[in-house]
Amino acid sequence: MLTHIVCWKYKSETTEAERQDHVARLRALPDLIPNIISFNVGSDILHLERSFDTGLVAVYPDRVALDHYNDHPDHQAVAALGRQLAEKVVSVDFISEGGD
Repeated sequence: MLTHIVCWKYKSETTEAERQDHVARLRALPDLIPNIISFNVGSDILHLERSFDTGLVAVYPDRVALDHYNDHPDHQAVAALGRQLAEKVVSVDFISEGGD
């Protein structure tokens, strides 16, 4: 299995409505893209200096499923929105314990 983590630090001018819309669009992706084992999205609650504003943790059965997700047009649209709203986006993808 592969775990995919993405975090967004929004620009200061990004409104709360824009943030909520981004999260809602992210949460809709599992209904649009197959082969996602788990998919969690949320907004930061601690607001520490090091914190990002929104995070996503998803698990896929294999690299083929992750690549399909990354290339899917619905994901591409939400990814473009995230890049537009964020001053910084970070990610990490790794083989999960007990996975392939």
